[in-house]
Amino acid sequence: MPDRTDRIVISVDAMGGDQGPAAVVAGLAQSIQKNPDIAFLLHGPQDELEKLLSRRRNLRDRVEIRHAAEVVTMEDRPSHVMRTGNGTSMWSALESVRNGEATVAVSCGNTGALMALSIVRLRRLPGVSRPAIAVLWPSRNPQGFNVMLDAGADIRADAHDLLQFALMGTSYARNGMEVKRPRIGLLNVGTEQGKGRPELQEAHKLISQHAEDAQYDFVGFVEGRDLPGDVADVIVTDGFTGNVALKTGEGTAGLIGDLLRQSFRASPMSRLAAMMAYTSLRRLNKRIDPRRVNGGVFLGLNGTVVKSHGSADATGVSAAVKLAFLLAQSQFSEKVAARLASVGQLDHDAPNEPGSAHQNTKKGQS
Repeated sequence: MPDRTDRIVISVDAMGGDQGPAAVVAGLAQSIQKNPDIAFLLHGPQDELEKLLSRRRNLRDRVEIRHAAEVVTMEDRPSHVMRTGNGTSMWSALESVRNGEATVAVSCGNTGALMALSIVRLRRLPGVSRPAIAVLWPSRNPQGFNVMLDAGADIRADAHDLLQFALMGTSYARNGMEVKRPRIGLLNVGTEQGKGRPELQEAHKLISQHAEDAQYDFVGFVEGRDLPGDVADVIVTDGFTGNVALKTGEGTAGLIGDLLRQSFRASPMSRLAAMMAYTSLRRLNKRIDPRRVNGGVFLGLNGTVVKSHGSADATGVSAAVKLAFLLAQSQFSEKVAARLASVGQLDHDAPNEPGSAHQNTKKGQS
């Protein structure tokens, strides 16, 4: 039984990742070394997890095992998991958040199944039609990263959905990255006003209309090249476009790393140059290493869920846990709910009703 006194409890699905529960337990051990204020509920087959934990002394008073014999595989259909998954580690991890035993759930498992179960078990926030996955994108901004959403929770999004993504992204940037007044950009095929599909034109109007009351700055349309740029802090798009952009970025980062290694091995002189530039190359590798920004956050639910990459190793799992801790520490779910509720009230208020919109949103930042 973990000592939870004054500690934030994270619910972790130990199963479903490509590298198995050993990588997850190793990631938790790394997290404990860096942060004494975390405790874990670890979900999976008890016998297997007990053996792994017995080798990690620093986890003994920090982890409570919740037995779950079944595993959601990467091949399982979300619809099948929703019907038959109540004995799985993924379901169990989400139940701990639903029951208030943990603040955030973390899983390396099947993304579609995790989103489907999260919607069923945690439910959407009032007024949210489409939850979104928010990811961090390395950028030129002072905080080092931009937020992009949706990264693949749903391939569709209408104008109102995109407005909600902007509001949720604002809370993420403010509470997870300490950006006091985030700048919002709407991803399009060009920055000119007349470009883009009708729903993008309508979303442009809605996001612009709510900027002052919701306390963000809307920079208008942005392009794909602005994802790693310093024009905006939050990039809003539909899940199809966002997922393609994310996978393209990951592939490009991997290609650049491979080309650099090939170039530095090409000749004795280039190998010498690599030795001389070793410190700088390590810094670059750390900067673009996707493991260190591992974790997509499910937004728009009654609870926070962090989706770790399926291939995450111990470093990746530790990064996802760190993100989960920061969001839990900032009471992120409550602030997202408050932000969406305040703008929902704006939509029902008359445009010129005295004291309505302004007073509803100025009571506090979220």
